[in-house]
Amino acid sequence: MDAIRQAILTPIHREGWPFIGLFALAAALLFLVAKPLGWLGVILTAWCTYFFRDPDRVTPTRAGLVISPADGVVQKIETAPPPLELGMDGAPRQRISIFMNVFDVHVNRAPCDGTIGSIAYYPGKFLNASLDKASLDNERNSLRLVLGDGRELAVVQIAGLIARRIKCWARPNQPVRAGERFGMIRFGSRVDVYLPPGVAPLACLGQRAVAGETVLADLNGAEVSRYGEIR
Repeated sequence: MDAIRQAILTPIHREGWPFIGLFALAAALLFLVAKPLGWLGVILTAWCTYFFRDPDRVTPTRAGLVISPADGVVQKIETAPPPLELGMDGAPRQRISIFMNVFDVHVNRAPCDGTIGSIAYYPGKFLNASLDKASLDNERNSLRLVLGDGRELAVVQIAGLIARRIKCWARPNQPVRAGERFGMIRFGSRVDVYLPPGVAPLACLGQRAVAGETVLADLNGAEVSRYGEIR
């Protein structure tokens, strides 16, 4: 019962209320046309409300942990340079890509404590976010996060086939804490995390990540990359 109650009473992010209102208005108008269409509008309004949910998360607070910035599936773990527009060193580093479908929570959270060094927006295409070239070609918003020890980590919000709007509330020179909300993407998208050089991912391909809770890496650890299997 508690799980059902929490699912129903989950807070809705303020970004969603204009959309929920539009969906509800459309549903009311559809009822004037035909009742079946009206009920379809009700279902879509319920989905829109569900999409903009913004639940609290329990974030691990040990220093050095890199926490998932997004809900979704760890789709890719590969070596790649961070976006050029961030002005980082350009050296390839481990990139963890998390794909969000239209039923995932789309509020993005800071992966670790640090300071926003720079933010860069790239107006690209709207290809399927699951494609390899989405990291290079799609519309994106990139954040360079400067850690307390001087190392840098990049987080990139990537628009997808359906997503047409990237929101980022963070600002350059702003300090952030792990798990803190910094933006969202509407509707269905991807977030890439570029780890500092020499840091191994602790997430596994196919693993479902939870924003603000799932540990992706340990900046202070010496553990090698993990591998997983379906059981």
